[in-house]
Amino acid sequence: MDKIEILPYSAELSPFFKSINQAWVEDLFSIEPFDQAQFDSPENTIVKPGGTIIYAKLGEEIVGTVGLHKVSDSEFELIKMGVSSSAQGKGVGMALGLSILEKAREMGGKKVVLYSHSKLAPALRIYNKLGFKETELEEGKYCRCDIKMELDL
Repeated sequence: MDKIEILPYSAELSPFFKSINQAWVEDLFSIEPFDQAQFDSPENTIVKPGGTIIYAKLGEEIVGTVGLHKVSDSEFELIKMGVSSSAQGKGVGMALGLSILEKAREMGGKKVVLYSHSKLAPALRIYNKLGFKETELEEGKYCRCDIKMELDL
């Protein structure tokens, strides 16, 4: 069995951020303007403002990705965790989750929040295993989200 390798952000890998995430967002929801901006320019919308993106490689293939969007000096938002359908159930989501939380700590984060949807049961199981707890969802943050979770680092 192939080992999951976690790779840091690079411009060469940024197309995978779009292709992997666009697939599940389009399949289950619809692309919102903020999604399109992040897909089209992850460097300008996520990385340059102080966030990051990481990737998971299984064998020779990039199969997953997740981002951290900087909310403040001490808070990050976990965004766009996606795993290719061919790699689901192989521990890729958990590996990405553990790695991105470690990255948040390295970047000075004290808290990580995320927004999700109740129909994304596999993702919610990962978030719970990582220690995220459900909290009150503010009105109008994202159209498709019905759950907010947070984790103190």
